[in-house]
Amino acid sequence: MPVEPGEVQVRAGTEQDLQALTDLYNHYIRETCITFDTESFTAERRRPWLLSHPQDGPHRLLVAQEATKRAKNPHNGSAKPVGSATPALLGYATSSAFRPKAAYAPSVEVTVYCAPHAAGRGVGTLLYEALFAALAAEDVHRAYAGITQPNEASTRLHTRFGFRHIGTFTEVGRKFGRYWDVAWYQKDLR
Repeated sequence: MPVEPGEVQVRAGTEQDLQALTDLYNHYIRETCITFDTESFTAERRRPWLLSHPQDGPHRLLVAQEATKRAKNPHNGSAKPVGSATPALLGYATSSAFRPKAAYAPSVEVTVYCAPHAAGRGVGTLLYEALFAALAAEDVHRAYAGITQPNEASTRLHTRFGFRHIGTFTEVGRKFGRYWDVAWYQKDLR
């Protein structure tokens, strides 16, 4: 079921999101080969990662959450939030340093993770639309994405955003007792 306009809010990730972001990522560590991390994180161990993504600049963290529903007050017409105080985290996208050496600065590695209950709803598309719009104002030349194989959903998403396959590292990681390939994709941003 695709996301309807107004159902999802995309915004910069903040310290208040740290536990939900950690829980979402830990799901992928425990249950999938999508990430090559093999041990779950605590929020405190994940904090440096969060802090490496400021709200501006080429290294961003954007989160998608259920939009806060608002109800009109019948007495004065003002709107107030209804429902849960903290909307559910649906996913996140990041642009991170591609490599630590200075000459790599105009390149970023991007990734997107969706909560299992949000898969197939268009959340990844909304996150990447917002991320690439933000990167358009930055000094970024190329974006790269590594996709553990097989992962048809991620391959389709990246292809839809103009990424092209540039090579595959075969059997580059070992998790769950087997070796996995990572296909690398590139998107020109200028």
